[in-house]
Amino acid sequence: MLILAIDSSATASVTLGKISSTVAGSEVEIIAHRETQDTRSHAEVMSAFVRDVLAEAQVSSQDIDAIITGTGPGPFTGLRAGIVTARTLSFAWGVPLYGLMSLYSIAENAWQDANERNYTEFLVAADARRREIYSATFAQHEAGYQLVDGPNVGAAADAPALPAYGFGAGLYREQVDAVEEFDSLHANSRGLLKAAARIGLTNLSTDTQALYLRESDAKVPQARKKATHAQR
Repeated sequence: MLILAIDSSATASVTLGKISSTVAGSEVEIIAHRETQDTRSHAEVMSAFVRDVLAEAQVSSQDIDAIITGTGPGPFTGLRAGIVTARTLSFAWGVPLYGLMSLYSIAENAWQDANERNYTEFLVAADARRREIYSATFAQHEAGYQLVDGPNVGAAADAPALPAYGFGAGLYREQVDAVEEFDSLHANSRGLLKAAARIGLTNLSTDTQALYLRESDAKVPQARKKATHAQR
């Protein structure tokens, strides 16, 4: 099956890959990947990245069997760009769309190291700005790893006292037990696709509601009060 994965919870990224089946533990082959390290230019690059990965693989939209989108958590504007792109393509191409929490991407890249270090549980962390992190706790499992708690948002000092993987851990290494070799990891579509293959498409949710975890920084301006004239 040919799968297109999209994530914009941190960087903007698009991945095209093949999975061997829809069940858990499927093999995955990454065919093409595009990613920008700019965390503020998601809308500008997303459509171009989709065109690029299809062109590199020499396939068309008619060859795509399903789309997976990262649902965050992440900043409002950036996260929305990826989800809207995925929803639009799913509708236009007539293919199923699945949502998966973006922090699974970091866990997918971290769990083997955590296993080698005999960590039964580990934390993944992403930058939530405002001096906070998005986090989730994972535990070793016969299938690799499984979600134990999260996602959450809050101060790094309030996160569970566990070995921490991801860019969010690197930002606040004085407050969390950051694993140095993995303290620059961002969630991206490549890790998301690998995590989805491990979980199995049949076990994924079709809910693509964004996990904002807190309100947008943008506020709707209140209606201006009408001026009243003082009586003479």
